[in-house]
Amino acid sequence: MARGRAASYDDQRGAILAAAARLFAQRGYPATSMNEVAQACGLSKATLYHYFRDKYALLVSITEEHVTRLEALVQQVAARRLAPADELRALILRIVAEYADAQDAHRVLTEDVRFLSDADRERVIGTERRVVAGFARAIAAWQPAQAEAGLATPLTMLLFGMINWLFTWMRPERGLDHAAIAPIVADLFAGGVPAVRPPPAKAPATTRTRAPASRRARASATTP
Repeated sequence: MARGRAASYDDQRGAILAAAARLFAQRGYPATSMNEVAQACGLSKATLYHYFRDKYALLVSITEEHVTRLEALVQQVAARRLAPADELRALILRIVAEYADAQDAHRVLTEDVRFLSDADRERVIGTERRVVAGFARAIAAWQPAQAEAGLATPLTMLLFGMINWLFTWMRPERGLDHAAIAPIVADLFAGGVPAVRPPPAKAPATTRTRAPASRRARASATTP
């Protein structure tokens, strides 16, 4: 009969991922060893390998579980069937709150996803794309004119430009934490987007027909 997992297995696994994410965020994935992860967790290396077969498995779990939580967040807000403006505000507040407890994982996702294999990276990025699409749908429902101008996704990326890099400058110990900044981000975005004027439509670029080879040769012969 197969042995079941101990009741504390998931808690220990989560603690290992948190410690690994912190080390990867501070030192970078390539510069961190499994020995260092084990030491940070207060575990033997053999015990660490009981949970994760290698350092790469840690990287996959950190990035994939982070984006999966973000996707679940988007789905939970959408299920509430809020008015468009309220849905977008709820999305912003929820995702900033999620980042408060996942700054290390988010930094790993931002900086170390390039070390994933093609298949793993595409899976993680595919989940990221669904998160972006959820925000873009909320923006489109809130500002249909901006969506008709093709700006729902660019506006979404501008929003994530604010949110994704909070970890680079925010210092919660100095009084401005994620709970305080979240409504500021929502107010700034909600107040500014309605004033956006779509750029004028550009005329389609004309395709220059390439002259036959014989004609190009004659032209080159007469051109200084």
